[in-house]
Amino acid sequence: MEEAEAEAEVESNRDNVEVAPALIAVHPEQISVAVAVGPDLRVFDLLAGSAASLVDECGAPFHKDSIRAIRFGSRGKLFVSAGDDKTVKIWSTESWRCVCTVSSEKRVSAVAISEDGCHVCFADKFGVVWVVDVAGSHGHVTLGDRKPTPLLSHYCSIIPSLEFSPDGRFILSADRDSKIRVTNFPKKPLNGAHEIRSFCLGHTEFVSCLAFVHARECPQGLLVSGSGDSTVRLWDISSGALLDTCEVAAKAGLLESNGEAEEHGHAVTDLCTTISGLLIAVAIQSLQGIVLLSCDVSAQTLSVSKVVSIAGEAFVPTCLGFSPAEGMLWMVTGVSSLPACNYPPLARVRVISSIDAEQEPVVLGDDEIPGGEKLLETLQGSASVDESAFLAAAEAVKTAMRNLLIKKQYPADNRESRKKTRNDRKLKM
Repeated sequence: MEEAEAEAEVESNRDNVEVAPALIAVHPEQISVAVAVGPDLRVFDLLAGSAASLVDECGAPFHKDSIRAIRFGSRGKLFVSAGDDKTVKIWSTESWRCVCTVSSEKRVSAVAISEDGCHVCFADKFGVVWVVDVAGSHGHVTLGDRKPTPLLSHYCSIIPSLEFSPDGRFILSADRDSKIRVTNFPKKPLNGAHEIRSFCLGHTEFVSCLAFVHARECPQGLLVSGSGDSTVRLWDISSGALLDTCEVAAKAGLLESNGEAEEHGHAVTDLCTTISGLLIAVAIQSLQGIVLLSCDVSAQTLSVSKVVSIAGEAFVPTCLGFSPAEGMLWMVTGVSSLPACNYPPLARVRVISSIDAEQEPVVLGDDEIPGGEKLLETLQGSASVDESAFLAAAEAVKTAMRNLLIKKQYPADNRESRKKTRNDRKLKM
């Protein structure tokens, strides 16, 4: 009886974990925009004014399970998608052909592309970061199947975010045990990364997202991180020193004056920095809009600049993307599926302009968004969805994030039954 109950609990937790938030990524020059929701990967070519035609010799669907990470390289030549199907796909943005397919032992939780575009790194649910050499992957050149090589490990702690420093010298990995590890990225990464520069310690819950504030005074940049503890923190990665902490949920009015709130109900889900590095856009669970933080590089402090609300609709962003070329902040809300509902994967895209200018940010209407109706139809899908569904989607994402990233403690007698439910794919090295 106890074993049956344990298995039922595991199945319940697994169902919650499989609810995946919608993701968005923007080409550095705003040439294209990609949205992933569930296993669907949707890309719109802004230059052509139409949906991009993705080509994969492995055949459609490109992914067989929820996509958990998408990313453009800093030079815009590569795009990576990965997720619960234990597959990492590397795409050329010139042809939108899949130039490389990588198999992972575990489900993939985060991806990063080196500054020179020669290496793709990805993290799995067991806290291992892998590296793939993709030098020469562009245009119509297909690299075929490539085997990943272990780079570093967080020892059985899920890694929600990976990031390269602006100078390319370091790779940063954040985990659900509130740690941020700064590792020297070696000249020969296929031999592993063995030199740790620092640990950034101070968050009291899982670290959900990382980004860099670019500054001339600091070529390697200052790090900002968001967490389940409802804060955004500023770091010096050379020493791991905590420079400042901003209680963003409290500043946005989501917490009561006595500080009491639903546990983990106001986690920072995503953040991104503008090209000047002076502003940081922050998405928080339960906030229908974003918080803009100002970073004073010389004083090494964070402060709330303003809260931008999305009026008139239920829009709680699940992912953010910034376009340096146009100074636009792209946002998406949605979810792969809703429990007990027959909705297809939900996605809604909104854009804020003038995000990095002196004038007030403006939430664009659907007819003002670059690409207009064609873009929205491509990225959102053609299905009409009731507003209440997006509120339910926000709650589903909150529950899934809690079940995935809040570390669970299992009795010893439950461990064997949990092992039986694992479906790890072993690689032949």
